Parts: sequence; C-alpha cells; structure tokens
Amino acid sequence: AYIFVEEGSGNNAIIVSPGAAMLISPADIEANAALIRGAGVFVTQLEQPIDAAMRALEIAREAGVTTILNPAPAAKLPDRIYALCDYLTPNETETEELTGLKVTSVDEARAAAGKLLEKGVGTVIVTLGDKGALLHSKERSEHVPAISAGPVVETTGAGDAFNGGFAAALSRGVEPLQAVRFACAVAGISVTRPGTAPSMPTLQEVEALLAKG
Repeated sequence: AYIFVEEGSGNNAIIVSPGAAMLISPADIEANAALIRGAGVFVTQLEQPIDAAMRALEIAREAGVTTILNPAPAAKLPDRIYALCDYLTPNETETEELTGLKVTSVDEARAAAGKLLEKGVGTVIVTLGDKGALLHSKERSEHVPAISAGPVVETTGAGDAFNGGFAAALSRGVEPLQAVRFACAVAGISVTRPGTAPSMPTLQEVEALLAKG
C-alpha cells in the first residue's frame, strides 16, 4: 500500500496492490474455523475476496460470535452478507457506495443507515471523520461526537483504529454506545501521531483521554 498524506490536513490517499490478500479463499477460512468459533468478537473487511469474508461471517454467526464487517475498501456487497452482520461500520464514502445516498451530515448518515437496516444488518455504525460516529439500530439512533486528543497529523489507519477499538470494547463487555465512544477515543489518539510512530494507543491512554470527559 502506497500512502500519500496531505501535509496541511493529515488526510490521505492510499493506492493498494492486494497481492497475497486476494489469494485468501473460503478453504483457508475453513482451515481456521476453530479460531473464529472460539472468539468473542469476529471482525472482517474487504481487503480479501468477499466470498472468504462471507464464509468467515457464516462460521462466526453459527457459533454465536458477535460479527463486525468493516466494508473497506468501498465495494458492492452481495445482499445475503448483510444479515450476517451484527455490526456494519462504513465510513461516509462506503455508506454512499452501499446505499446510493450521499452522506455529508449526521442526518444524511441516519437516512442511509436506515436503508442498511432494511437489508438485514443488526446495527449500523457510520464513521464520520471529525464529526464522530452514528450508531443506528431499530431501537435507537445516537450520534457520538469525535473525541480530540490534539492536532491531526495523519489520518491513515483511523478507520482501523476505530474498528479495533470498538471490537476490543465489545469483547470486554462494554455496551455498544459506550463502545463507540471508546472507539472514537482510540481513533482520536491515532490521528495525532505521525507515520513514524506507533499510531495505536494503549488501553491506559484511551482510558485517560475518556476520563477527561
């Protein structure tokens, strides 16, 4: 992956050559099914073939494991994958790709998330960059503001930080809305660090930031 960072804003553009990742097959997933069945939370994305991701989600769902699909990079998805997702975590661009609806505000994110619920997703979490994230389900719709940890230096990996933080919080028994807030803190710290430094914070750093209110 070749990563280009805009010096003034920290925003990035990434050019990916998938390589070995695109060789992952459903057979590889089957060979590691025990690991998936033994997890508390299973997360996947679209940097490998969709059929491999779908088989992994099926195995997790059959075992009662909480499933998260981060639909990145943006791509069309087969209809039957949605019902396998306890949580779907697209950003604005990915949400538009999946729904055809523009997302530039929280209200637009809410409308698009509703369309994804109709496809069978349990809960949609639309990540909104500096606007935070929207948690949207049949029971509730809550906007969680972004959590600032300082000036933005580089946004590369912010989505990964959010998803990792969200999954980690769920695995510790944190309820979903607070898990989104935890994830926003993880992402908020990650963007303050240059590419030369480890961008993913420790649990202690996240808890310290959250404690500031």
